[in-house]
Amino acid sequence: PQAWKLPLKHQPLDFTYEFEGKTYRGADALENTYTDALLIIKNGTIVHEAYRNRAHERTHFMSYSMAKTVVVMLVGIAISEGRIRSIDDRADAYVPALAGTPYGETPIRHLLTMSSGIRYSETYGGSDDVAVLARLSMGRGSEGGAATVAPFRIREHAPGERFNYASADTQVLGLVLRAATGVPLADYLSEKIWRPMGAEADASWTIDKGGYEVAYCCFNATLRDYARLGMLLANDGALDGRQIVPAQWVRAATTPPSPRFEPGQTGALYGYGYQTWIVSSGRERQFALWGLRGQNVFVDPARKLVLVNTSAGALGDAGSGERLSLWYGVVDSVGR
Repeated sequence: PQAWKLPLKHQPLDFTYEFEGKTYRGADALENTYTDALLIIKNGTIVHEAYRNRAHERTHFMSYSMAKTVVVMLVGIAISEGRIRSIDDRADAYVPALAGTPYGETPIRHLLTMSSGIRYSETYGGSDDVAVLARLSMGRGSEGGAATVAPFRIREHAPGERFNYASADTQVLGLVLRAATGVPLADYLSEKIWRPMGAEADASWTIDKGGYEVAYCCFNATLRDYARLGMLLANDGALDGRQIVPAQWVRAATTPPSPRFEPGQTGALYGYGYQTWIVSSGRERQFALWGLRGQNVFVDPARKLVLVNTSAGALGDAGSGERLSLWYGVVDSVGR
């Protein structure tokens, strides 16, 4: 299929945004947030594209946790095809290797919203549970597949009771998806989204020792293809009249499922939908794919506005608050 054409009508980043009591120019954000690449699309047209630190339009940028939203869109397609019967099914209905474990007993619905109730810490200090998960998956310290989540066996809360950001929840979703479809996540993505949406370049996904994708992380693509994915979501999963991801699923995934997932209620700057962050604002529906070290795809469906940012920040991602302020500046200027 032909690539989804993205016309270019370049505009300077000459607007301003407010952050921590100071006023900055849009261009300041590139340096302030350790940006490697930035792309803004309005109504399908690129209005700004910038590359820094030797990056260029053919560079493949790691998604980190932006991959989580990719996984959930595939889950929606699998449900529409009847491969996953219901999000109220337990994970072990699809992954027998999880039988007899808390993760196996967790309904898919609560994996989607990071509310599995399994004890799990993700603080990026090097001795937390995500470090264990990384070692067992991308570090190939286990046989892969269900073995990557084997250490997480203590249930602290009932499923759905509270939000706790846990990459292991996404890893289990990936195992469910792989089992339900019978094909690797990368192949399913290629067939169902990447080729139909007209990506211009191949993408890749890190695998564990058993050949399973590291579902919570480590998908790699070009800046423009991340932007195409953002535009697809801005269009509620449709392109040129073709429904690629079910519209009802995209809307459900990008809306808090209950008040406890609203912005301000999750213990984080954003709210949460299905493996997707809900932008904290009083505006129309806005949401974001978010990845460690400063990777974002911000989406405003009403304005058909998308901002993609890839960065090389520190593990704590000190630039996340300023990128949100930049996004508000883009909405108020470019989005008019």
